[in-house]
Amino acid sequence: MKKRTVTLSVSVAALALIAVSCGSKSSSTTTAAPETTAASVETTAAPETTAVTETTAAMSATALKDAGCPDPMVIQTDWFPEADHGWTYQLIGPNGTQDPKKGSYTGQVAGITIDIRAGGPAIGYSSPAKQMYQDPDVWAAYVDTGDAIRNATTQPVVAVFASYEKSPQMIQWDPAKYPDVKTLADVGATAGEGQIRVFEGGAYIDYMVGKGIWKASQLDTSYDGSPSLFVSKGDLFQQGYATAEIYSYQNLIDGWKKPIATALTYDAGFTIYQSALSVKPESITKDAACLKAFVPMAQKALVDYMADPKAVNDMLAGYGTSMNWAESSEGNAAATVVMKEQGLVGDGVTPVAGDMDCERIQKLIDEFNPLEKAANVEGVKEGLQCAEIIDNQFIDPSISLGF
Repeated sequence: MKKRTVTLSVSVAALALIAVSCGSKSSSTTTAAPETTAASVETTAAPETTAVTETTAAMSATALKDAGCPDPMVIQTDWFPEADHGWTYQLIGPNGTQDPKKGSYTGQVAGITIDIRAGGPAIGYSSPAKQMYQDPDVWAAYVDTGDAIRNATTQPVVAVFASYEKSPQMIQWDPAKYPDVKTLADVGATAGEGQIRVFEGGAYIDYMVGKGIWKASQLDTSYDGSPSLFVSKGDLFQQGYATAEIYSYQNLIDGWKKPIATALTYDAGFTIYQSALSVKPESITKDAACLKAFVPMAQKALVDYMADPKAVNDMLAGYGTSMNWAESSEGNAAATVVMKEQGLVGDGVTPVAGDMDCERIQKLIDEFNPLEKAANVEGVKEGLQCAEIIDNQFIDPSISLGF
């Protein structure tokens, strides 16, 4: 499940009003990374667009309809609209129809309607995979590899496209207070009892504790997304997202407004694919024609978004704000910079956008599965293979980010 932090551009007191605990975000192996210091509204509907975006222009104007894709095609995200979801909104472009009350963003793409659904509070903090199993209208959902592993028998999914090469899930701290802390192993060696603030239930937490990098006694799982305690105490370690907190703590959080140091869970060995676009296993055969048409469009949307994110980022800022999620174009722009600078988004092992490395994921499965089995996690599948949760067959190898 994705656990997300609240980072609104207002006072700490206002921030504390919003509690957060969302779907799923986390994944890593064993060596840790160097620190990174870094720097209620009524429906406001934009005019519905029927124009084919640059993303889809090279394809038939009815490619998805001709491929038998569901209409509408409902994609369940894991949080409020934000830069982390930029590629998905790029499919429609900045002129889609916004419904903040429903958390729905729709537009015509290649002969069908695509409906992008907000997650987190918009779906009662349910995980996207759970939502896909509960709501028959949801065709695809964002699912982290860690959750795909530990829910392999209870909510099985197959990832067909990954926008993130590395998860932006991280731990943050004050570099002035802890100048010698560089990695998550250092965090474990430094933190006292209850000093690591996290949302309860994150897959990466199971990994960190199971591998002995952290002790369970060091965790404070009462974290609700508010920055107030981190700001007031000054000596805590706290979970966050590199694409959000690096900017917000330096620029927006009253009482802080200085750099934070960070280390990615990915670099501690939890090497998941964050928010990978996933479908139910039966869709791999039942919807093969649709996936063959759609996945290359997703790849191209990622390429287009990373090349020129401003229009979509500006739209996301307004749309997010209309859902009572304080967001800014500046914050979204900073997020896309972090994506590139920290290697969160990129082609990876192959020069291909959106494909996934099964060798890497099998290694994670072999490490993580025994930990979850020992913890009596219900959804663990004995002998799980990467090919059961990842499928690259619909990826177009000619589409590359170029970095």
